[in-house]
Amino acid sequence: MTQKVAVITGSHKGLGYAIARKLAQQENIRVVLTSRQQQDGLSAQQRLCSENIQVDFHPLDITSDASVVQFTTWLQKTYGKVDILVNNAGINPTMQPEESSLLTVEIETMLTTFTTNVLGVARITKALIPLMKAQNYGRIVNVSTEMASLTCMDRDYYPLAPSYRLSKVGLNGLTVLWAKELQGTNILVNAYSPGWMQTDMGGSNAPFTADEGAETAVYLATLPESGPQGQFFAEMRKFGGALTLSW
Repeated sequence: MTQKVAVITGSHKGLGYAIARKLAQQENIRVVLTSRQQQDGLSAQQRLCSENIQVDFHPLDITSDASVVQFTTWLQKTYGKVDILVNNAGINPTMQPEESSLLTVEIETMLTTFTTNVLGVARITKALIPLMKAQNYGRIVNVSTEMASLTCMDRDYYPLAPSYRLSKVGLNGLTVLWAKELQGTNILVNAYSPGWMQTDMGGSNAPFTADEGAETAVYLATLPESGPQGQFFAEMRKFGGALTLSW
């Protein structure tokens, strides 16, 4: 097909939905919504359809080998390719009381968060990169957070949130390693921080909307061939344009 195929994980609501909506409004991109629960994804698809925005949907649980295999097989049979992968799906247990200290954090919570935010991303990315390599084109966007910047972590004003922070440090590491391995190809891998948004995760008091948080994802998902590789970006609305962060 002539359109680019964009997969956005965890895109039935919040930031993922906003990214999917913005990308789907571009004529040359066909968006594939994903969610763990089929009904959630179908409802999101229907909401977009009511706005005359056409997207496809397929269930996907990035923590499951079987689900990723099934999804990849369907993707290959349906489109024969994938051009864009936005790794948005993730969990954030920061508001749990035990997340306020490394002395009280539950190891099981850390493991669960790491399983989704790092290993899940590794699983789906590993599965889809061969489809990108086959056409020597791909744009991979990993949704991270400023809270994962090792340069700033010792002096920032964010909650301690060890499970979430450390999982996103791992995600940032994946970003750098994928970019290193794919150097010289037309597959560009970058991470970005969407900032504090009005989503289920961010709460209603957040200063910005999910649509605003989606801006940098769309920018990175549509980079030209000369675009950046292996970089960590801030939300564009904060600085009026693309600006890299310190790892």
